[in-house]
Amino acid sequence: MSLLHRLRQHHGIEHATVALLNQRLPGVQIAARSGLDGFIIVGELSREALAAAAEEALARLQAGERHLAVHPNCGTNLATAGVLSGIAAFAAGSGTRRSLWWERLPSAILAAVLALMIAPAVGRWLQEHVTTSSRVTGLRIARIERVAGSPITAHRVVIAAAEAPQ
Repeated sequence: MSLLHRLRQHHGIEHATVALLNQRLPGVQIAARSGLDGFIIVGELSREALAAAAEEALARLQAGERHLAVHPNCGTNLATAGVLSGIAAFAAGSGTRRSLWWERLPSAILAAVLALMIAPAVGRWLQEHVTTSSRVTGLRIARIERVAGSPITAHRVVIAAAEAPQ
């Protein structure tokens, strides 16, 4: 399995876990970051609550609930909005050399706003096809451990290949 595919799988499981935690613990602020060994969840929650959500998230993805791999608060969406609006504003604001910057400003702002309007759909598409994967067959939650030395509550969720049946 490629490293990119593994990272996409972990990112999908992370999103599904965060979605379930958001449902179960409304109001609790949660942040997450995926890596090659799994993902880290930052937030005031117990190891038990995280373990239950991660196990269920993985099971539901394996059962075909692909939508759980896409999350509206993903960094992919933020990066997409920033890149699209920046490029649009730059392109619209470039204008001719004879026009003054304040004459180009309305066009740049309009272009940036229009880009921000399409950014959610583009970000969702990028999550579905580039940054996450809901195809997580053959994986398991190996362990969940508290991140030592962190001044805030953080847990590492380690994902591994499922053991072959004997």
